[in-house]
Amino acid sequence: MRVCLALVAAGVLSGCSDFEVCEPVATSSLSAMPERLSGTGLFTDSSMTVLADDVRAFAPQFPLWTDGATKRRWIRLPPGGRIDTRDMDSWQFPEGTQLWKEFTRDGVRVETRLLEKFGPRPEDWRALAYVWLPDQRDAVAAPDGQDNAVGTPHDVPSAANCFGCHGGRESRVLGFSAIQLSYDAPPDLLDLEDLRVAGTLSRPPAIGFTVPGNDVERAALGYLHANCAHCHNQKRPDSDGERCFDPQNSLDFWLPVDRLGSPRDTPTYGAGTLAFKPGKPDKSNMIERVSKRESGWSMPPLGTEQVDAEAVALLRRWIAEMDD
Repeated sequence: MRVCLALVAAGVLSGCSDFEVCEPVATSSLSAMPERLSGTGLFTDSSMTVLADDVRAFAPQFPLWTDGATKRRWIRLPPGGRIDTRDMDSWQFPEGTQLWKEFTRDGVRVETRLLEKFGPRPEDWRALAYVWLPDQRDAVAAPDGQDNAVGTPHDVPSAANCFGCHGGRESRVLGFSAIQLSYDAPPDLLDLEDLRVAGTLSRPPAIGFTVPGNDVERAALGYLHANCAHCHNQKRPDSDGERCFDPQNSLDFWLPVDRLGSPRDTPTYGAGTLAFKPGKPDKSNMIERVSKRESGWSMPPLGTEQVDAEAVALLRRWIAEMDD
């Protein structure tokens, strides 16, 4: 509470309710999902290694930091399904869409998360993590999450906490987007051009989108977009329930496709001294927050127990080179 009050006084937060609490997931939603990963349709063989024919792999160009875990990601659209891209910043996916993300720590396959669109409304998504069995032959649903899963330091989130991140944007899908797929991906991974050619997008852009700036600026803006913008943005869906990682401040690290003319055109630079002081990384709140792992203080607050040293160095350089 002491930290929370200090943040309110500094203008970082507007209230001290526990924003690390999310609404419980309805039992009916959880019971509608398979008890084992093998029942989700991701793999087609008993060894859980051969992907289904209609499942495609992808990787966001700006990944989310999860303590160095190796991750693989896949998507399946329903037959004939197209993504509604009228709002290029918030894609809407057809009912029946499934996305999976697999986490490996220390060479051990630990968990695979499933995000599934079950209805027509933007909010009709359910999420569940599956923890791999020691023999790696299947993974079992873990609606309450699990700490130090499969003998690794990796913590699996509860079904409720999945929406601590995914609930921050109307699309609910974070890594499969116009910004994240606007790069020349390897042949075995989907990118924006693949989707355009395949006719998967309702309103495909003529070309992809480029994050502005030099190498340091682009990397910093991309890191903040991937790791911070699902909470820190000004278009969060309304909620009558718990705050669920809603910081309730004016920061906005999202990269809208129509504000990519220059780094200063992006909402990130509107953060002002609330997040960083140009040219002064040691006096920037952002650097202090990403350099620690302390409950109620550290950023990002979910999915990580280790400081991302490379990201800290990147953000320090970005702020140091920033003009007033």
